[in-house]
Amino acid sequence: MIALPGLSASDSLLLAIGVITALATLAGGTLALRFRSSIDLFLGFSGGAVIGVALLDLLPESLQLARTAPSVVAPTTAMAIGFAIYFAIDRSMSALRAKDRSHRGHFGPASLTIHSLMDGLGIGLAFQVSDVAGLVVALAVLAHDMLDGVNTVALGLAGDGNVKTTKRWLWADAAAPMIGILIGRLITVPSSVLAVLMALFAGFFLYIGAGELLPQVHERRPRLSTVAATLAGLALIFVVVQLAGH
Repeated sequence: MIALPGLSASDSLLLAIGVITALATLAGGTLALRFRSSIDLFLGFSGGAVIGVALLDLLPESLQLARTAPSVVAPTTAMAIGFAIYFAIDRSMSALRAKDRSHRGHFGPASLTIHSLMDGLGIGLAFQVSDVAGLVVALAVLAHDMLDGVNTVALGLAGDGNVKTTKRWLWADAAAPMIGILIGRLITVPSSVLAVLMALFAGFFLYIGAGELLPQVHERRPRLSTVAATLAGLALIFVVVQLAGH
């Protein structure tokens, strides 16, 4: 690869990966915004997808890291804690603010954005091992970045329906992997810590999908098309994880 002026070939490659991840996320989010009249189907799809990310991607990755670098908190326990934390915050806010669900327009997209930041961090840390390892992780991240954009928009619109707020979170989610890559080049995070963080986010995503998105969408649109969209989201994550070799 040709290095950009002032940058090494490895740094130029990382910059290119960061730009591509941002574009993929923006493309997915733009698609969801363009067809937001079909938001119920997007919500059903996103519900299946985020549950798939939790159970088929984040939790297995956490378990794998925990085997190589055991942590004080077991991944399954950390996932339960993550679920409980998100549940407690979400339901407490709903109870305190009665029917005002505007906080959901931030909580869900924020979780996805932090997850994208961790994706970028994983890419940066993998490149510390070798360029080959970094490329493998980058390809795995790129495989679901467009879906991240779709999910960010779906969660934002499902929360308070504010398009401007949703677009801001979409841009934040698009920028997050590049920021994570930069951090990954500057610091070293113990595998035991990453294992716990991934499991916590698995708990967050499990609640978002099973406790928030799916009940809402199947109440609003109790049709077979919604069921099919949910299963399609879950199936897509399964295929992506298999292709990525996780």
